[in-house]
Amino acid sequence: MQKTLIKSFLLVTFSPALYAQSPSITKLPDIVVTATRTPTPQNQLAAGVTVFTREDIEKSHATNVPELFKGSLGIDIAQNGGLGQPTSLFLRGTNTDHVLVLIDGIKVGSVTAGTTPFEHISIDQIERIEIIRGPQSSLYGSEAIGGVIQLFTRKGSVDGVPHYTVSMGAGTYDTAKTSATVSGQTGDNWYNLGVSYLNSQGFTNQRNSDPDRDGYDNTGINARLGRRFNEHTELETFFLRTLGHTEYDSSFGGDHSAYVNQVVGITGKTQIMKAWQTTLRLGQSRDELDTFQANSAFENRFNSTRWNLSWLNEVQLTDTQQILLGTDYRVDEIDSSDLDTYNTGFDPYQEQSRYDLGVFTELHSQLLTNHFVNTSVRWDKNQAFGDYVTGNIGWRYNSKLGINPFASFGNAFKAPTFNQLYWPNTGYGGGNPLLKPEESRSFEVGVTGEHTFLKWEFRAYHTDVEQLISGWPPINIGQARIEGIETQFTKSWLGYSATLSLNLLDPVDAATGQRLTRRADKMLSFDVSKSIQAVDVGVKVIAQGERTDLDFNTYPSARITLPGFVTADLRATWHVNKQWLINAKLNNVFNERYQTVYTYNTPDRNFFISLNFTH
Repeated sequence: MQKTLIKSFLLVTFSPALYAQSPSITKLPDIVVTATRTPTPQNQLAAGVTVFTREDIEKSHATNVPELFKGSLGIDIAQNGGLGQPTSLFLRGTNTDHVLVLIDGIKVGSVTAGTTPFEHISIDQIERIEIIRGPQSSLYGSEAIGGVIQLFTRKGSVDGVPHYTVSMGAGTYDTAKTSATVSGQTGDNWYNLGVSYLNSQGFTNQRNSDPDRDGYDNTGINARLGRRFNEHTELETFFLRTLGHTEYDSSFGGDHSAYVNQVVGITGKTQIMKAWQTTLRLGQSRDELDTFQANSAFENRFNSTRWNLSWLNEVQLTDTQQILLGTDYRVDEIDSSDLDTYNTGFDPYQEQSRYDLGVFTELHSQLLTNHFVNTSVRWDKNQAFGDYVTGNIGWRYNSKLGINPFASFGNAFKAPTFNQLYWPNTGYGGGNPLLKPEESRSFEVGVTGEHTFLKWEFRAYHTDVEQLISGWPPINIGQARIEGIETQFTKSWLGYSATLSLNLLDPVDAATGQRLTRRADKMLSFDVSKSIQAVDVGVKVIAQGERTDLDFNTYPSARITLPGFVTADLRATWHVNKQWLINAKLNNVFNERYQTVYTYNTPDRNFFISLNFTH
């Protein structure tokens, strides 16, 4: 690892890839929505926020969402192989199902597994992503222990001129990718339609398995239509669907799967009074997965549906105080089954649905000119677990010197998933209906600096998760303690743009002192770039420390330490003219061999080249 680190440092220091425009993954827009559920200036918030715009996504050359997230503050990615393989996202060291995910305000993810398949979301259909780090149950309810990630689908242009984009590319592992969008505005109506297709033959995902290639394909389509009736009233609807097939290696007999992920919603906004705006949103998300054995015999089905209804009311009390009053109602349903122990029939889940009702309020206040306070409280009634009350308070001071301290405190909860409670197949250990919800308390302090010559931030946080669910069959293990530090520096000089990010993490089971699995203890990310005339080039280096995992081939499962690693990626863009450009990237330049999940391979050195047209 040390030798590779030296090579990567030399590459960053002397490579011509220094001449590129910044990928601006840390360029935070002035306004964010997810942190307060209303448009709020980012510099008035104590919460840690990362935003990816469409421009950021295109400059990163990322093929999928997990690749885009790698190296981001507070995020660690562990993946069971290549494209389309199961992906675990750990936000501030919390469990992968401790992240609430929204698409255009609609809650998504599997009701049975409790996670969101980021590996299947078509990045070509995404306009913007907001990542809020830290507990957010006081605004969103269950699951938001580690934070909230909201993805916004692409929206029609508002300049009255139709816009078209077409992209075609190919690369290593026989990977091919195409996408096209059309968007525009007609009078008071706007529209966006998009399609995408990705196919890859892949590589052998699991070590010590048959040396077959594990392929993947993904077809995506999205539509977003809106109409403005007058200055204060508008209606918008959207549709996003991805489907495809994944081949994989498994010691449990599975061979390949077919998946469908879909979300549809409609949102209406109107201004009832000068100081009162109301928003009503209705949506449905679906997560469907069928798995098959090597002989194509059907194995199991995990289909889930989430119905979402929310009503938000923004009231401007004074020039410096705004209150949000809202309610959410969600119904989770499953239509799933699993082969029984002797493969003679299919066992259904004991419970097929449950509801959650939440009522919340949030107050955003500006005090003494430069002090900003956000307070929120929420009551949830969960059909399976009863009542929960969560709260959050954040304070920030923006000084005239550009040095801005902040602090926040919040609690959160996470209801067990249907798999954790009711998994029907006792052959592999069934679910545990006696599980209790996980509960957390978090506090955070830090300071940011905004100067003409440098932008920086430093954050330290502490999270206690009680009744943490772990193992299989799942049990409440007591308490986990997660402590971490996040720091980032962004600087531009002599036409260069550079971002340095550092994550330090200590996630442990408080009772045993053992590290929580699959989280790296440290991560350093360095991105530098510049443009010279018609060519943009850049380099990104990520160094991660060791992590632990479990060897499920032993009983009891032995703990394994996976060593740290360093990867370096190069990217380049040639702007042929105003309409045509060519993108090229070379990932894992030094062909680093590493694992983020025990026994699973990661991509070797690989490249991807694409031709892009915009009109």
